[in-house]
Amino acid sequence: MKTLYSLLLCLSLLSTTASAATPGEVPVGGILREAPMQGLSGNSTLLSEYRGKPLIINVWASWCAPCREEMGSLDRLARRHGKHFNVIGISTDDYSDRAKAFLQQADTSFPHFIDSKLFLENMLGADRLPLTLLIDAQGRVLHKVYGAKEWDSPEAAEAIGKAFGIKL
Repeated sequence: MKTLYSLLLCLSLLSTTASAATPGEVPVGGILREAPMQGLSGNSTLLSEYRGKPLIINVWASWCAPCREEMGSLDRLARRHGKHFNVIGISTDDYSDRAKAFLQQADTSFPHFIDSKLFLENMLGADRLPLTLLIDAQGRVLHKVYGAKEWDSPEAAEAIGKAFGIKL
């Protein structure tokens, strides 16, 4: 039974959507376009600054209970395996003070940005939250995972390692 549960969990981690649902969405298999990212927990930068190493992007909002619930597991994942890939968060909050207040509580180790103009939200396909994307070192979208997950579980680490072609 545990093997079946593990298999189902891995498959759900790597579930994707087949068609674009938001304006300008980059589908699985597509390359993310350049985008300016307004710093929320640090400096502003360009999305392309994260090329060269696999990337996990988590799209969240402070009002989203499942987003808040999974943030701790994302932080543990980033702390344990951050040498293999980068993790960033993108808030879709309308008000940066609310997003910053949540980040103070969450005390995460990875950088967060805010998408006040909806460009990233649309490009990433965040019509539901939370959304986590696995991006290869060249900026290609490998997987889109909707819904909260335990990102630091052994099953998630195995699925992420397979997606990125690395051993975690």
